[in-house]
Amino acid sequence: MKHGAIVVSGLAEGIDAAAHTATVDAGGRTVAVIGTPLSETFPTKHRDLQQLLMRQHLVVSQFPEGHPTTRKNFPLRNRTMALVSDASVIVEASDGSGSLSQGWEALRLGRPLFLMASILEQPGLSWPKTMLDYGAMVLNKPEDLLEQLPEPVDDPLAIFG
Repeated sequence: MKHGAIVVSGLAEGIDAAAHTATVDAGGRTVAVIGTPLSETFPTKHRDLQQLLMRQHLVVSQFPEGHPTTRKNFPLRNRTMALVSDASVIVEASDGSGSLSQGWEALRLGRPLFLMASILEQPGLSWPKTMLDYGAMVLNKPEDLLEQLPEPVDDPLAIFG
């Protein structure tokens, strides 16, 4: 990927797995932040994708070996994604979606949060207007996101002088 952005996603079904796969296919770099210990995969159908990312990209977890996998792990994982990302994008999300926890965390941290314009066209969603009121921005096309990201650092140690 010519712009050097690193895609961070949660290896969940749907848009997460699609983001990782599209990034790999395009020759880019991706990080999976998972809600299980590293030796586990959820959903299990993503085992091959997780193994590929562990070999060729990066998979991280805040959950130690033996930690039980419960529903509360995934909002915590979403918080971690907001912490390690320069910006977050919500592509699709229902009112109960875990993506909302990442969105609120990004706003709390003062990091850019983008909502795909298509979300605003979905009737019955209560959260988009509230997030916009708190500083989220509308993303009309994915390419616009690149303008909002910081420039890649060639030598990360150079920032320490």
